[in-house]
Amino acid sequence: MKPRSKAPGDKNIVGTKVLALRLERKIKQKDFLAQLQSLGMDISATSLSRLEGQYRLVQDMEVVILAKALGVKSEALLSEHLPWQHM
Repeated sequence: MKPRSKAPGDKNIVGTKVLALRLERKIKQKDFLAQLQSLGMDISATSLSRLEGQYRLVQDMEVVILAKALGVKSEALLSEHLPWQHM
């Protein structure tokens, strides 16, 4: 994966957490994309990249699928902190 040339956007709050959790679990983006699609999320590689970069809005149903694919609760993606950080 090539590094982003632009700073994160401001269209969602889950993108950086999704990216961090995916990388922590050593899941390649193409494998994660296939997993999301198998769970019913209609998303392209470009759209997933934009989601992780916070350049794309995220629908509530997508948050549920993203959380399921990453093995965390939806609330973890919506919190201010990363799921493994303490407040």
